[in-house]
Amino acid sequence: MKEECLICKAPLIYLETDERMECAICHKEEKSKARCAEGHYVCNECHTDGMDVIIGLCLRERSKNPVEIIETLMEQPFCHMHGPEHHVMVGSALLTAYKNAGGDIELQPALVEMMNRGKSIPGGACGYWGACGAGISAGMFVSIISKSTPLAVEPFGLSHRMTSKALEQIGVIGGPRCCKKDSYLSVLAAVAFVKEHFGIEMEKQTIVCSHSAQNNQCIGKRCPFAGGNH
Repeated sequence: MKEECLICKAPLIYLETDERMECAICHKEEKSKARCAEGHYVCNECHTDGMDVIIGLCLRERSKNPVEIIETLMEQPFCHMHGPEHHVMVGSALLTAYKNAGGDIELQPALVEMMNRGKSIPGGACGYWGACGAGISAGMFVSIISKSTPLAVEPFGLSHRMTSKALEQIGVIGGPRCCKKDSYLSVLAAVAFVKEHFGIEMEKQTIVCSHSAQNNQCIGKRCPFAGGNH
């Protein structure tokens, strides 16, 4: 069995309604729709333990390529095959590449804001909200660089359009979820969107996924990043 439950590696089970569960690591009790077949539940905070290193890693980056940056983040110990860490990683990689490509932002506070916003999107949002956290993260990225607020005019529209572009790409491929695939799709959608609307040209590359061996639900050749699809 490839990685599923962080405690025992058993398959995950997604429920239709919330149940009261206790985190197997920190013992906090809360409602959730996800647990493993053996009954283990891991809360979002424990699942993303160690994720704060993202800020330091991104501040040291000089790449203009958000794919390259997010793949570096995916190699870190805090990152699992699936999980809410991707809701922070997408926007962080984009902010970093945007800054390095000439974008006019203060990177450190932008990354802190991205961390705070991304952590608010729970695991499983893709299946229960109809909006993948990776795609929302791309929208958060545009919201941050455009200084959008609920009362903004153009920035408000741009951030929503960015989220919709990312979610459209994710929706066209369909499920089941793959946090790596959905992160790549969101990053590539953002690269094109930012070039068109902000005049900043981040770099990109052909992506060939190296994570399929860890994904029990890999969709194989249906994935645009599967080996042989290029």
